Amino acid sequence: MNNLFMKASVLEAVNTPFIFKDVTKPIPQVNEVQVKLYAAALNHRDIWIQKGQYAGLKFPIICGSDGCGVITGIGEHADAKWLNQEVVINPSINWGDNSRVQARDYTILGLPENGTFAQYVCVPEHLVHQKPAHLTVQHAAAIPLAGLTAFRVLFSRAKAIAGETVLITGAGGGVALFATQFAIAAGCRVYVSSSSDAKIEQAKQLGATGGANYKTADWNKTLAKESGGFDVIIDGAGGEGFARLTDLAKPGGRIGVYGATQGNWNSGIPARTFWKQLDILGSTMGTPHEFVEMLNFVSKQRIVPVIDSVFSLDETETAARYMDGGNQYGKIVIDIES
Repeated sequence: MNNLFMKASVLEAVNTPFIFKDVTKPIPQVNEVQVKLYAAALNHRDIWIQKGQYAGLKFPIICGSDGCGVITGIGEHADAKWLNQEVVINPSINWGDNSRVQARDYTILGLPENGTFAQYVCVPEHLVHQKPAHLTVQHAAAIPLAGLTAFRVLFSRAKAIAGETVLITGAGGGVALFATQFAIAAGCRVYVSSSSDAKIEQAKQLGATGGANYKTADWNKTLAKESGGFDVIIDGAGGEGFARLTDLAKPGGRIGVYGATQGNWNSGIPARTFWKQLDILGSTMGTPHEFVEMLNFVSKQRIVPVIDSVFSLDETETAARYMDGGNQYGKIVIDIES
């Protein structure tokens, strides 16, 4: 292939498939580095962009927020030490100076800037970090967006600590699985909920104490009796089931919310929130400092992300439809080099 071009999976309009095609290879600008990508990973964000259900849409766009690769180019003022280094990319761009909330110009890699469903990507130098040494490139590529989201909501926002009882809803999704692994590694007593008994059993194999199928009658009462209630609950679903979470929380409990895949929530009887002194804490992605803390935690605890399946770059549309089906347990990885 001409050195001016690369292969990428491109979205050209709303509700169209990812198209595998030749595009111009990006050249690193001032303070940027060029990453030759080994692997990327899907997030639900990519599907929402494809369906037109995301703010700030623009086309054509190369989606993809997660990536691991090697530095092959250095822009002006970027440090040449990065050349030939294997790195993971922090997709959280322009967080700003306030650790509590992202800045107005905050964005995520993969929209509006081209992302990682490509052979190469250019990003600001400060967004690249050494790949955790114990991980393969595919496992490292699975970490960034979901790992950072889970780390912030669990530790920075909900303040989970060793010895506490923690409930993670929706076991099987990327963020939920990272939150499960992180909470277990931190010494918490972890339970999960899911619509799949098989996914609950898989969470137990990771070290979860127990779980409940939220499709069964009175699942919350069964879980409350088994667990004794929860100091921390991490939820990415919302919807009508959210009211059950305020019931399950212990007095003084914290409910960290990072998504709403089931739509607007029903928060239940207000007195259960204020009389129990509950904290309901919104959270999304995270700061540059939290990304570094998360990678250090992953390395220290030797956490290995759960990968459900691997697709090649020209199979990105197939991978997207698989994710949209909602049956995966763990991350869906794109092998760029295959």
